[in-house]
Amino acid sequence: MDVLREKGLGPLRAILVFTLVSTVLHYTHNVVRAADYPQVPGISVLATQIVVAVSWVVFTGFGALGYRAYVRGQYWRSLAFLLVYSLSGLASAAHFLVGVPRVPAFWFSTIFTDTFASLALWVFVCWAAMRLNRVSVARQMSTQH
Repeated sequence: MDVLREKGLGPLRAILVFTLVSTVLHYTHNVVRAADYPQVPGISVLATQIVVAVSWVVFTGFGALGYRAYVRGQYWRSLAFLLVYSLSGLASAAHFLVGVPRVPAFWFSTIFTDTFASLALWVFVCWAAMRLNRVSVARQMSTQH
């Protein structure tokens, strides 16, 4: 498990900082300028603002729990939390399910930075899971002899 701590903690921190900055910018703009984004029929702008703000807090809480579990060496638990956190970036791409947002280019780009952050987190989780699985298989084989 030292490999996960030695090789994984730095990249995980970088991915989490990038994700946090990207989602803070994007979700804040979504709350402040909710009317500029395509609306889901039947859902008011105020309801959208509340859902977006609460969603960001909940998703970020999962990210914090994932990081804490990782630092404590609870890797499988951490990876589960981090996968939930990655949904914060994928949710940003859902704008395109309703329509193309007509917002300035900078804010439009945060949809893609959120998605990129999620994909980076998925790559990290897959890497860590493969490392964990490799260690588990090696232990199982060593106990069979």
